[in-house]
Amino acid sequence: MTGFEGFWQVPLLLAAGLLAGFVNTLAGGGSLLTVPVLMLLGLPAQHANATNRVGVFLHSLVGGEAFDRRGQLDRRAAASLLPLALAGAVAGAVAASRLPAAVFEPVLLAGLALIALTLVWKPQVLAPAEGTPTLGIRERPIAALALFGAGFWGGFLQAGVGIFLLASFSGLLRFDLVRANALKVVMVAAFTGTSLLVFIAADQIVWLPGLVLAAGSVTGARLAVRFAVSTGHETLRRVIFGLVLVALIGAWLKQAPG
Repeated sequence: MTGFEGFWQVPLLLAAGLLAGFVNTLAGGGSLLTVPVLMLLGLPAQHANATNRVGVFLHSLVGGEAFDRRGQLDRRAAASLLPLALAGAVAGAVAASRLPAAVFEPVLLAGLALIALTLVWKPQVLAPAEGTPTLGIRERPIAALALFGAGFWGGFLQAGVGIFLLASFSGLLRFDLVRANALKVVMVAAFTGTSLLVFIAADQIVWLPGLVLAAGSVTGARLAVRFAVSTGHETLRRVIFGLVLVALIGAWLKQAPG
């Protein structure tokens, strides 16, 4: 299975990857676009879900490096929190190789709706002001469960995982939105790389479309980091709210009958 039937599919994948890389780096939900595009090319749902991880892994690596180069990545926090997300990702990837995504998709809708409402009515809960002291797992132990759950979701379905991680880092551990985004993309890179191994072992990745998608998404990630670092806090919060809302609508349309 190559995943290609005509050259017209290459620009489609590049464009989808560019948009998804930008969206995923700033918030999350880009997989709600790229997985359907891969399925449009004829990939079965499980293969599309697995193949999508190639682009997510590569653009997250690039985004994490770009945030780090600009001094926005808390390396100590990333190292201490990473094992929780990795453990969840392994469990989620194993579940994804055996269960249909529809089993858990209603959870995606509910979670995205809750985050969108919070950003509107109580923005300070998920978007702390610059200079707010950050917390660790000891001060906020529920964050450990949240990160494991986000890792599981990322390993299982991927779609929307960046938004859930962003909510964990900003809402629970009180990182500002730029530093929370930096931690988020590093986490996504780590556990997506781990889940990729599971999907490779299950022979569910179609490499050619996955790499073309990745080429577009890497460019999108670089543009998103530049935007996140240069824009103001309030503007970034509004953009993230808009992306969460789009992800919510996309998830709802994906599940709508007909």
